[in-house]
Amino acid sequence: MANMLFKSLASLVAVAAIGGALYVAFKPNPVLVDLAEVRSGPMQVTVEEDGITRIRNVYAVSAPIAGHLDRVALSVGDPVQAGEAITRVHPLDPPFLDTRTRTELMAAIDAARSGVSMAEVELTRARTARDLAKASQERARELARTNIVSKSALERMEGELELAEAQVASAEAMIALRRAELASAQARLAQPGQTPITAADSQCCVAIPSPIDGIILSLNARSEQAAAVGQLIAEVGDPSDLEITVDVLSADAVRVRPGTPVRISDWGGDAVLEAVVERIEPSGFTKVSALGIAEQRVNAILTLNDPPPAELGHGFRVLASMVTWSSEDALQVPVSALYRADGGWAVFRIEDGVARVAAIEIGHMTDSTAEILAGLDAGDRIVLYPGDTLEDGSPVKDRAAAD
Repeated sequence: MANMLFKSLASLVAVAAIGGALYVAFKPNPVLVDLAEVRSGPMQVTVEEDGITRIRNVYAVSAPIAGHLDRVALSVGDPVQAGEAITRVHPLDPPFLDTRTRTELMAAIDAARSGVSMAEVELTRARTARDLAKASQERARELARTNIVSKSALERMEGELELAEAQVASAEAMIALRRAELASAQARLAQPGQTPITAADSQCCVAIPSPIDGIILSLNARSEQAAAVGQLIAEVGDPSDLEITVDVLSADAVRVRPGTPVRISDWGGDAVLEAVVERIEPSGFTKVSALGIAEQRVNAILTLNDPPPAELGHGFRVLASMVTWSSEDALQVPVSALYRADGGWAVFRIEDGVARVAAIEIGHMTDSTAEILAGLDAGDRIVLYPGDTLEDGSPVKDRAAAD
């Protein structure tokens, strides 16, 4: 009997040993995973785009008349005061004359000289008639005192004297007119280089002044040259009056509002500049991205909260981060832990060393984190970068702890 009992116990031990060996042999090994913890903290959603600084009001200085432009002594970046002459423009020389035109002008000069001579003769005649009328009026006045000449006759003579004086004034004006015609005809006959213009002549040129206190932003005409009416010479602006233009995707522009805070970085300095969105332009434009994709974009105009640094100028590149949403205490997880499941979002939550699928509801999302509205609590541990081999109930082991 004792022998049979001993054999039964030995069989049971053998069966248990075999079962344990089989369990150990076929037991699933834990999957090495990267873990993260669900935390609460500040969170911001931003729209980041490259921007360009620009002076808000750039004044284009152009030539008011056609003429010969002096060389501009100023350089780009030089300060100018309002009213200070940037350069001067001289009237153009007269064109060369052909033989026919020159002959016609010489004839016109001869005619103008004859007109001056005729006017001088008329002036001499008018002065003589005036002197005679004046002498007759003086004699009649003396005779009128003794009633030899009637009062009406004296008044007639005084009227004749006034008429004679008016004729003298008319003859003098006619001489001035004829001399002006002669000068005009002679001026039309002048050839290039015959009427040199000096700087001492107050009528020599037209000064082109700066409209504001600022600096020279660009020079489009530096050397002496002929200038047409309206030709652009320089651009002037105030470097302290900077704004920033950022072209954003039209879908992002809908979420940006005037007054939205903006952080300006990557402009070359160490400090991060604070700005706000001043306005969103109402019309968009098409821009082809570096990948060759046509995108609809809209310009957002930003205003700096403080005066710009002296090193920041017109046309500089900056990086603008426009804050579209923010929270001081948002429950959030890394976006690398999310995956799609049954049309929604889910993560693998660690429970007693086992990965369990947890369906979640997310809110705002950035490039690195997502806001959790439901499905997780602060302190929960979740799996990062879940692979296809990971399933609900799979044993897991922290990769960092294993190392």
